[in-house]
Amino acid sequence: MNAMIFAAGLGTRLRPLTNDRPKALVEVNGKTLLEHNIVKLKEAGFDRIVVNIHHFGEQIIEFLKSHDNFGIDIRVSDERHQLLDTGGGIKHAIPLFDLTQPILIHNVDIISDIDLRNLYVKHFDNASMHDGASPSGATLAVHQRKTSRYLQFTDDMRLCGWTNVKTGEVKGELGEAFAFAGIHVIDPSLLPYLLAQDADVFSIIDFYLKVCNEIAISGADVTGREWVDCGKPEALAKAAQLTSNNLKK
Repeated sequence: MNAMIFAAGLGTRLRPLTNDRPKALVEVNGKTLLEHNIVKLKEAGFDRIVVNIHHFGEQIIEFLKSHDNFGIDIRVSDERHQLLDTGGGIKHAIPLFDLTQPILIHNVDIISDIDLRNLYVKHFDNASMHDGASPSGATLAVHQRKTSRYLQFTDDMRLCGWTNVKTGEVKGELGEAFAFAGIHVIDPSLLPYLLAQDADVFSIIDFYLKVCNEIAISGADVTGREWVDCGKPEALAKAAQLTSNNLKK
């Protein structure tokens, strides 16, 4: 099973913690965000993980080496030459995956109790949805929470648009609003669309919105699961509590 951890970000919201290290190596309960996510993916059955790097990327390389890649196949997608954003990062990493299998993408700053294996299986279920009109090119974990930007879905949870409630900007069509959880599964059938993008630097959400009328992009509602975005220092205490609770289960 394939996975990718987005670990290339600058971590500007976590400063000063990221003044001398990448966001991925910020610690929660004595373990780095990267380790928390690698271990969770490994326990869910993912045996090939690609980690992209940029900001203090050499520290991530050394961290993985010092932990013997946690005993699984971990590959580094090197973006130290240029930060490629989320869509460009996946496109750049495509040669590192087993292209016969879907790829679960996970932001390194997300700590949650979302069942990753179940989400992966849910993607296969989505492949036969929408009256067989088209396979699902991706399945996005989404939930009900307050934010400024929302993805819009049809009644059968097919992506149809995006809104920014602060600016009033709308892309595509309105539907039922969900917040993106920073975890998604990309089907091999979608990779040719990614490779066809002229740009090397682009957002995966913008890409999904661009192709959603041609190939189904599905939502999987994970509302009710514990979830923390560790993008800001004040969120780390909540993440520490969540990881502590998970250890007690």
